[in-house]
Amino acid sequence: MDVGRALDQIEEIHAQIAKGEVYRGYRSLPVAASGLIGLVAAWLQPRALGVADPIGFVIYWGAIALSAGFVGASEIIHNYVVRDEAAGRRRTRQVVGQFLPSVAAGAAISVCFAHLSAALVPLLPGLWAICFGIGTFASRPYLPRASGYVALFYYAAGFTLLWIARGPGVLNGWWVGGTFGVGQLLAAGVLWWNLERD
Repeated sequence: MDVGRALDQIEEIHAQIAKGEVYRGYRSLPVAASGLIGLVAAWLQPRALGVADPIGFVIYWGAIALSAGFVGASEIIHNYVVRDEAAGRRRTRQVVGQFLPSVAAGAAISVCFAHLSAALVPLLPGLWAICFGIGTFASRPYLPRASGYVALFYYAAGFTLLWIARGPGVLNGWWVGGTFGVGQLLAAGVLWWNLERD
């Protein structure tokens, strides 16, 4: 028997087993903290930012997204660097790799819309929520089943935000912060209920 082929088959078996397991890297506390960051940022958003400075709105919420993303992923990063063995790191890359393309798409859409026309910026909160919902659905095979409801929340919020975004006008911080704050708190609840409450 060819040793290389046998090792490839073992790796394939491990990959199939891993697909059936729920990923335990996401934790409820950091995810909830990222949601609270969104809610506080919505409350603190300067009123002039949403009226006179749509590009400032994109920059503000881009910075908030980076901060909240770092907080939400802090335990994953810590475990990846400090605790995880090679198999755990591979699993983390696999799960995060399912989610990151949608985040990258949201960032690319933001840059393009801001470059093309400030009139397109009111569409971004809805598109961001839809991208986040897509990422959540893409990660669903590795998450608790109830995470599908969180993804549906993001979809519904995103389509609602697209529906109410009619031309240039006031860009309300609650469109972004409220959506992501509530969505992340829902995600934290799903994680706690399904993975941590015991």
